[in-house]
Amino acid sequence: MDKKTITELEKKLLEEKEKLEKGLGEFAEKDKNVEGDWDTRFPAFNTEGGSSSDLEGEEDEVEEYSTLLSLEHTLEKRLRNINSALKKIKKGNYGICEKCGGKISGERLKINPEAKYCMKCRR
Repeated sequence: MDKKTITELEKKLLEEKEKLEKGLGEFAEKDKNVEGDWDTRFPAFNTEGGSSSDLEGEEDEVEEYSTLLSLEHTLEKRLRNINSALKKIKKGNYGICEKCGGKISGERLKINPEAKYCMKCRR
């Protein structure tokens, strides 16, 4: 793969990384102890008064937290894949299938720049 294409894909990866980190930052914080890990903040709905609506509010908090936690894991995984691809670019082994060691097609990388596997091995 030529340097121009790699540079374009690196730019695309960096832009996506920035978007993911911004999205994660809206509901989670970077874990200071674990690289690449984010911790979802527990939502705090404003409920006062000690009524049954408080219980409903707490249920809503748990449901919202569960949804955000699932989203956190999905975005973290994507971010790890992007960071892995960026490291490969720096090391000079970007575009190499992690399973068979063959080349990942440029067309595949343009569609999915963080692809780890060639089309044959992607299953």
